[in-house]
Amino acid sequence: MFSSRTTLIGESSRASDLRFSWVAFSVLLLACYREDKPTQPPPPADAPAKEIALAGAAVLIGAGDIAMCGTLGDERTAMIVDSVLRDDSAAKVENAVFTMGDNAYPSGREGARDDFSRCFTTSWGTTRIMRFIHPAPGNHDFQTVMGPGYYAYFGDRAGPSGKGFYSYDLGKWHLISLNSEILSSPLYDPALAKSQDEWLRKDLADHGKPCTLAYWHRPLFTSGVHGPSPEVQRFWNTLYANGVDLIINGHEHHYERFVPQTPAGIPDSVKGIEQMIVGTGGADLRIVHYPFAPNSLVRITGHHGVIKLTLGDGEYRHAFLDVDGRMWDRGGRKCH
Repeated sequence: MFSSRTTLIGESSRASDLRFSWVAFSVLLLACYREDKPTQPPPPADAPAKEIALAGAAVLIGAGDIAMCGTLGDERTAMIVDSVLRDDSAAKVENAVFTMGDNAYPSGREGARDDFSRCFTTSWGTTRIMRFIHPAPGNHDFQTVMGPGYYAYFGDRAGPSGKGFYSYDLGKWHLISLNSEILSSPLYDPALAKSQDEWLRKDLADHGKPCTLAYWHRPLFTSGVHGPSPEVQRFWNTLYANGVDLIINGHEHHYERFVPQTPAGIPDSVKGIEQMIVGTGGADLRIVHYPFAPNSLVRITGHHGVIKLTLGDGEYRHAFLDVDGRMWDRGGRKCH
């Protein structure tokens, strides 16, 4: 009897230990992944967009991680983009729309269940926005084997079909759209990756604008749940060596801005590149990882929205516009 009772007590103790261990693990998990409170209080709903304007400056507006059928986030961010284009067109300001990948979920399919026609067209695919759009591809766009639906939908605006990297000028600025999926695809082609590297170096050497912005999907620095994408450091190395001013990415479904830094993540107020993540175009929003990435300055979670930049002569201004009419993280810098 005593032996049997001892066994029962031992089993109960082990079960208790297991329950305790599970509770402890759950608490630790919640401590590592939590919603972040922004580093600044919510701005007033009526904060005017004119507060980030530069006289005569071009306007660039956009986001990544956008169109998902059955949700309203992408339609609400499209309304912001449309209203900015209408206002700035009336003021005869040069403007453009850009995307940082994952334009259509779940997989950028083409044919009878074309994700672009079903989801993107009903939000960001309006005639007005498409006149100004300059996209970049993301991993969801390329889940249909290197993105045939993406290239078919955007046509010449997506750059050369099968490559997806290109550049253009906007006002006093030179803008570069890169294809991070070339580096991340299961069908990785070293020759195609090398051709993008060579094209980028030549493009930077040839353009004559004093200020430069580059954008693509996967970030090198992030506090998000995906984590850093080290394969894009090759972009950073070339951009940093050529004095590029600003990098904007998607992939992580939150907003984040970093202090100007080197490709190695060392703060650099002289030549450092400021990086932003704006994966808030309409897809499901996500939390950020704690502790935050080094040099992370501002994080905003739980809000769909877009980044608006006014690109002036030797300087720029930025602000995150959310779908509730608020303007977050107003700021700006001089070009290198």
